[in-house]
Amino acid sequence: MRIRKMMTLLCAMGLVLAACSSGTGTSNNGSGNGGNNGGNTGANNGATETPAASNASNTGEDDVYSTPEMDFDLGGKTIKIVSWWDMTIPEDNPDNIQRKKNLDALMEKHNFKVEYIAIDYGEYQEKVTASLLAGEPIGDIVRLGKTYTVPTLVKQDLLWPIDEYTKNVRAFNQKMTNELYTYEGRGYGFTEDQANLAQGIFYNRTLMNQLGLKPLQEYVNEDNWNWETFLQVVKDANKDTNNDGKLDTWGLAGGGLLEQALYSNNASLTKDDKQNLDDPATLEALNFVSRMATEQVARPTEGGDWTEPGQFFRQGNTLMKAGALWEIGGLKTDMPDIDIGFVPFPKGPSVTEYYSYEALLQALTIPKSVENPEQLMYIWEKINDIESMYDYPGQASYETNFANEDDINNAKMVASNLLVLDHNTFPNLKYYDFLGELNSGVSVSTVVEKYKSTFQAAIDEVYGP
Repeated sequence: MRIRKMMTLLCAMGLVLAACSSGTGTSNNGSGNGGNNGGNTGANNGATETPAASNASNTGEDDVYSTPEMDFDLGGKTIKIVSWWDMTIPEDNPDNIQRKKNLDALMEKHNFKVEYIAIDYGEYQEKVTASLLAGEPIGDIVRLGKTYTVPTLVKQDLLWPIDEYTKNVRAFNQKMTNELYTYEGRGYGFTEDQANLAQGIFYNRTLMNQLGLKPLQEYVNEDNWNWETFLQVVKDANKDTNNDGKLDTWGLAGGGLLEQALYSNNASLTKDDKQNLDDPATLEALNFVSRMATEQVARPTEGGDWTEPGQFFRQGNTLMKAGALWEIGGLKTDMPDIDIGFVPFPKGPSVTEYYSYEALLQALTIPKSVENPEQLMYIWEKINDIESMYDYPGQASYETNFANEDDINNAKMVASNLLVLDHNTFPNLKYYDFLGELNSGVSVSTVVEKYKSTFQAAIDEVYGP
């Protein structure tokens, strides 16, 4: 047991001096109370993907705002909580056990029940949006993707602003509400999950050693893990190990890493209601993607779909694959004899830090036609206002999936610097056409000039006059 937790226990038992106080810092659980959207498939992979602020960690108890006790009777109402997975609180660790106890006490005190509704991801957006537009929301607390919520649904006055109810840093992710899920200065999305999505590079440490390559972690330790060193590592791993005239090991599974290039250089294709293709950092990212394509450094496609890079990596003959932490469980299951490592995606020339990113951000919301949002937010706060047993957000997931301390530290490092790419907000942006031309060798300047007006028109369709 950690020293801090042991001291707290001893204080409670009265076995130490009366001077022992409760003013020690607390930390927050990153395990959440349910799985999250596992990438573009929308599947629940049991790992945190919801972005969150790390600023809630190690907050002194005396500094935590807590909403004063409220006295209300919901008359036996059933609060419906809707997501694309079952958000029932699992009693799988001490944090979640305490959350479940809090919920049980709240249901008894305020006379309500809870129903968790899971809707298949493939039909989720259409069903939930239709219910909101009809004024008959499918639930009281509804998970919504930012791409179709901000600004589209918010502009139609379909959701309550909830930022005035999310001041408790132990119960609510401050960055989600106050920075990421906002419109015209108000916050509309919330989550209790304090763990950021960690994106970066998975690598085959076993293959790295077999090929005699410099350990990737050394580049990170030297603060020399950047686009140039990354490309050199990819090229060094492209080898013909049996001298038959054909490559049989590769450095990188999957090219066309446009989103990765953008977030690793703190760049974006869009910024609020404007296209951002002329931004210097964005141009650097586009030129990096173009260079990868023209130099043909990545393992060539064999005509597969979006899962092909993962399939290549699982074969054990490809060194690196860009990905998100939710993938690690499947990789470990399919590659039991391989030592899998994790490093940040390398830095672009315009940044000094490593980043992670979300392109399909999602959060909980309260439909405007639901009465008394302050009561629902109060209940959510009191469920999740706990002193976590964990030292940092995501600890349970990291320590379960990684045995190497460097891998854990890398995941923590990138998770603390989360960016959100919003280009998926605009249905007619033609992102894949844009990427296709970059990958086909069309010059960056030509592609940018061609798509600037197209991008802006797509943005205007959503933001309007």
